[in-house]
Amino acid sequence: MTDILPVIGNWYRRLGADLFEVVAVDDDDCTIEVQYFDGTVAEIDLESWHDMYLEEAEPPEDWTGPMDVDREDAEPGGHDVPQRDFANPLDFFDHV
Repeated sequence: MTDILPVIGNWYRRLGADLFEVVAVDDDDCTIEVQYFDGTVAEIDLESWHDMYLEEAEPPEDWTGPMDVDREDAEPGGHDVPQRDFANPLDFFDHV
């Protein structure tokens, strides 16, 4: 049983289960919408929330879980983009 209140944007983990983030809380319906790291969305009623064994967790370092992003696209340094000094906006026209 947990005394932890659901806070939108916070990450939690059920003991022995996956990491999830609270994405919405509906006070009228007494429901909590959560999104698991893989992108799956689920709804939990408030009574079930309090019956769970939860712990607060840090957000995952790999933010690409629910996104459809190739690992090579997510890593910086894979593209050769020329570095320019944009201090003077007119300098941009010389390079176009």
